[in-house]
Amino acid sequence: MAIAAAISGPLTTPSRRRSVTSFSSLSNSHSLTRQLSFLRASRPCIGLSATASSSSSSSISMSLEAAEKASPVSFLDRRETGFLHFVKYHGVGNDFILVDNRDSSEPRITPEQAAKLCDRNFGIGADGVIFAMPGINGTDYTMRIFNSDGSEPEMCGNGARCFARFIAELENLQGKHSFTVHTGAGLIIPEIQDDGQVKVDMGEPVLKASDVPTKLPANKDQSVVKSDIDVDGETWSVTCVSMGNPHCVTFGTKGGQALQVDELNLADIGPKFEHHEMFPARTNTEFVQVFSPSHVKMRVWERGAGATLACGTGACAVVVAAVLEGRAGRNCTVDLPGGPLQIEWREEDNHVYMTGPAEVVFYGSVQL
Repeated sequence: MAIAAAISGPLTTPSRRRSVTSFSSLSNSHSLTRQLSFLRASRPCIGLSATASSSSSSSISMSLEAAEKASPVSFLDRRETGFLHFVKYHGVGNDFILVDNRDSSEPRITPEQAAKLCDRNFGIGADGVIFAMPGINGTDYTMRIFNSDGSEPEMCGNGARCFARFIAELENLQGKHSFTVHTGAGLIIPEIQDDGQVKVDMGEPVLKASDVPTKLPANKDQSVVKSDIDVDGETWSVTCVSMGNPHCVTFGTKGGQALQVDELNLADIGPKFEHHEMFPARTNTEFVQVFSPSHVKMRVWERGAGATLACGTGACAVVVAAVLEGRAGRNCTVDLPGGPLQIEWREEDNHVYMTGPAEVVFYGSVQL
């Protein structure tokens, strides 16, 4: 069930109080235009009011109202000065604020504003902000992302699926469709399936150590596979992969027992990998438990976002690393805290394909 939301709150220094004024739920619909085309203040809604004080200054007011299916004006086509219209999506729990930026090659908000919007206590709450922008170099669209800390990653797998569904809704595309998307990691090709899942051609994995990048010495051709790294006094065995963004994949400590990923203190160990001197661009880190040659489980510490419920490029890197280490086959179900993804590393073209869901959470507007 989707929720229509009109969220208003300054991104400048906010006040100490926050109020939630009203809400209502919407029935499911396949079209963004039909499902949530307009938020009208005159429509009746089920009311809920509450206030909460905070030691940090913040002011966000939320008004959630039922939208008319037959509205002649698209909600996202509105261009009021000082307001940002958005749709929040998630891909197996990895959540993003999607912004229609097709009329400009410059993001509508700054990295600093994006970080404030992503704040889960004083903002909308998300792992990142994604902008749908005009295509370049012959592509249909461009996807740019600001992480929750304001940094800009090259790519995001779960974000790519959300981006594809967002474009399909904006363009009112029905059924199976694919399009080309330029990212900081190069070309990706998402394809919306008949069942609504999104399959993304993520391209070829990058294994050359200097291109990942990592300062760990190559130990297999030019790659880093099952290499030792000292993290906080403990030696871990890692394989380094780039899916357009850097990943360090580990199945456990050197000579230790197989990982039980649910027992990890991710908030403690994750940042030590991310900021390790062996990763000059920082790194995403995946901790992996193998159930069978076609089934693995992972937890991730994302560069710039911390612990998240899912990471699409990370799931791709995990399968590549598992194949390189002889732990799994080329087609795997990867369990993440937010749900499973299907990952295939095809031998015939060396491309990695990711398939999974992308779903609307709610729609809204925020005052900048």
